[in-house]
Amino acid sequence: MSLLGAALLLAGCSGPQAGSGPGWTAQPDASGTTGSGAATATPGASGSASASSSATPSEPQGAATASSWKTFSDPAKTVSFDLPQDWIAQSVAPEEGVLPGGLKIEVKKPDGTYVAALRTGLPPSSGACPDNARHPYTVISSVPFDLAVQGGEGTIPPRMVYRVIQGYRYFGSYGITNLVGGSDGQACELRNVVRGPAGKGDYSFGDVVSLKAFAPDEKVAPAMPFDTLAQAAQYVNDSSDFANVQRMLMSLKVKN
Repeated sequence: MSLLGAALLLAGCSGPQAGSGPGWTAQPDASGTTGSGAATATPGASGSASASSSATPSEPQGAATASSWKTFSDPAKTVSFDLPQDWIAQSVAPEEGVLPGGLKIEVKKPDGTYVAALRTGLPPSSGACPDNARHPYTVISSVPFDLAVQGGEGTIPPRMVYRVIQGYRYFGSYGITNLVGGSDGQACELRNVVRGPAGKGDYSFGDVVSLKAFAPDEKVAPAMPFDTLAQAAQYVNDSSDFANVQRMLMSLKVKN
């Protein structure tokens, strides 16, 4: 079967979806909802919170996750998440502009390779997006998971996503979000951000906070460049690194 078989839609993120389910399949929560994928829909459908998918269970496929895991928690016990036993989570100084008490926790492999960062206390961002700055994007993977978030206009139930935006190449990024993506399958940027409670700030857990179509002279990493959408889908379906990242990001717990 082709990795880019039927066009699928991420409910609420307003982008066409490609590829099959992730290698690691999330377990059902108490309500019986599983994190195995997204619902079939027509490309370009409007994204809204009411258009949530009714995901169905699927057998684990593709790459396996690490065999041994541990749990990281900050000293104040405000955030926690699981990560492979040999990965390293370290608190670092947050960027300027975060709210008081904001955290930045970087996750790296034993060799120092950057994997992701958890940021809390982020100020809200809603920059303008002119039509001439919009780029097509595709949702390669979308998995709903349980996380306490702030709802409201422009939000969806939280999901762990892998999305690709098209520029001079295809640029991919993983992260968590409860924000609606761009309309009609196009966006200026795709934000790996979850809206937090009033006064607490937003939070982000992923490789980058915001994914855009990079210019040829701009640094792409830690986002990933691809020549085709099929390459991006293959990474999601076959990479043990992605399977580990997906499990880690979906284990996040935030004490509000």
